[in-house]
Amino acid sequence: MTVVVVCAGGPKEELCSFSLFQEQNDVVFIGADRGALYLIEQGITPHAIVGDFDSLTHEEYELVMTHTNDRQRFQEEKNETDTDLALLKAYTYQPKEIVLTGVTGGRLDHYEAAVRSIYRLQKEHPQVALKIMNHANMLQFLSPGTHIIPADKQYRYLSFFAHEEPIQDVTLRQVKYETTNEEISLGTSRFTSNEIIGDSGSISFTQGICLMIRSID
Repeated sequence: MTVVVVCAGGPKEELCSFSLFQEQNDVVFIGADRGALYLIEQGITPHAIVGDFDSLTHEEYELVMTHTNDRQRFQEEKNETDTDLALLKAYTYQPKEIVLTGVTGGRLDHYEAAVRSIYRLQKEHPQVALKIMNHANMLQFLSPGTHIIPADKQYRYLSFFAHEEPIQDVTLRQVKYETTNEEISLGTSRFTSNEIIGDSGSISFTQGICLMIRSID
């Protein structure tokens, strides 16, 4: 299974840990603008770098350019964000999973743009799991159906939110607070801070889009 990790240029302290990805063989790293420098500083050679690189100094830009042969530089005036361009590049590797980091903790418009891009791309490519990760959280959208959620000691807490419309017939199993055929309405916080019991939990629903967030205490 190919996993593509896209690192954007948000605050460095918000990045996810790269250690687990570095231990895997089939992982591709893409740097979006300053995110390419972040990868290099972590000892990771990006497979590709994308962006207008307006956030880099001349010296940083020269350094980044020496670390990969696959580089795409765009004009500052463009319709797509650097993160969008990197996500589109990620699909060329035919991945099963795309992890996006470096989009939280800084400018809220950049974060909102990233969430909307992940939502749109998840609907367009349902066979590819898209996630936003930082040092303490993992976010992804779920479509109707049944989803098995493996337990993870790092991400202890599990929350579900309705996105755009209520979620219908929500059944939660193997979690601390189980439900059967309930609704997650827009604006509710009732489905926050659940916990998986055992090796895995599950959520199933018939209608709506679910925003799932897993968090560290």
